Amino acid sequence: MVMHRMTVTLTGQQDLWNKEQVEHGHFDNDSEYIRDLIQCVQQDLARVIALRQALNAGASSANAKPLEMSGIKQAARCRFYSED
Repeated sequence: MVMHRMTVTLTGQQDLWNKEQVEHGHFDNDSEYIRDLIQCVQQDLARVIALRQALNAGASSANAKPLEMSGIKQAARCRFYSED
């Protein structure tokens, strides 16, 4: 993997937080922590996109119908109490 160097400007509070993460042994260095943050945001965004796609697919399917909260709650209660 090719690495690229860049300069990042942080507030004092952000810099302190970053240094604490490294000092507490969560990461080996500042760069590793920043890369991990970026990867977490990328994963979160991928999950949001997948969820939106699933919601859109469900809404546009032939089986889409309005939600009835009382029925949803009742089904949840039945599942909860049947697991005992």
